[in-house]
Amino acid sequence: MCSLMKLRKPFFFFCTNSLTSLSLRRLSSTLSAQPSSSSSQQTSSTFIHPSAIVHPNALISQGVSIGPFCTVGSSAKLGQGCQLHPGSHIFGNTELGEHCILMTGSVVGDDLPGRTVVGCNNIIGHHAVPGDACFLDIGDNNDIREHSSIHRSSKSSDRTVIGDNNLIMGSCHIAHDCKVGNNNIFANNTLLAGHVMVEDYAHTAGAIVVHQFCHIGSFSFIGGGSVVSQDVPKYMMVTGERAELRGLNLEGLRRRGFTAAEINSLRMAYRKIFMPVDANSASFEERLAEVEQNEELVHIPAVCSMVQSIRNSFSEDRRGICKFRHWI
Repeated sequence: MCSLMKLRKPFFFFCTNSLTSLSLRRLSSTLSAQPSSSSSQQTSSTFIHPSAIVHPNALISQGVSIGPFCTVGSSAKLGQGCQLHPGSHIFGNTELGEHCILMTGSVVGDDLPGRTVVGCNNIIGHHAVPGDACFLDIGDNNDIREHSSIHRSSKSSDRTVIGDNNLIMGSCHIAHDCKVGNNNIFANNTLLAGHVMVEDYAHTAGAIVVHQFCHIGSFSFIGGGSVVSQDVPKYMMVTGERAELRGLNLEGLRRRGFTAAEINSLRMAYRKIFMPVDANSASFEERLAEVEQNEELVHIPAVCSMVQSIRNSFSEDRRGICKFRHWI
């Protein structure tokens, strides 16, 4: 970092005209000597503000805008069309895909050993900090809002992974070695401890905490203020200071295109497993087996997927599912 602070002169061709403001306008860098149309010139323009500190070994693609007081380290790779807003920083072995945006104060990567890879069309919000020690992979089209933090893996043999099309709202935390799938929504102050796995299309309300090694199933919903200390199976809704199952995520299933027949089958299976007429009539295992052998339900893929999600939570290295009440 100290060596970077000494590098005050720009390492690319700068526009020498005076700037009327510090906005991130894309200026032509005359990278090509051949004349081109105004539209193609806009696409290939590169602008680095004179106050930015960009290491000469950094790889900067065409169309990149680097604003005032930014820092780009020696091992950084910036894809085409990336925008670094004032005061944003890229450290360590970090690669940004095309058209990523770093808002003011965001920090990506670290000078510690390891690597951070960010896909295309991601937005890193104000003062968000993705990347710490070891490895972090972020997919495409994610919106990571202000003051969020995402840690790299705890060891070189693993990695923290964020998939595609996730919305991670303000002040969220995703700890080391987490695996987050696609199309999830994390509301403000969602906190995931280490090694948590979130599948696809899960939705959390604000101010929730998830214990280490828990699994959050696809299409599930976690109510606001919940403390999740065990797995949330697919399609289910949990809430509470110690989160309990509160039924199926019916509204979420409807919004995601599940048919009325699929939802009715899931409701029937849920009642048989978690709401027996007589709580002492059969064990939990027997009720699961009953659903698996039911002629009406055995051929419904969503029901089979839900039952398998429950069974997986009781495997040797898992934490079991959230508690549920025996409604009689």
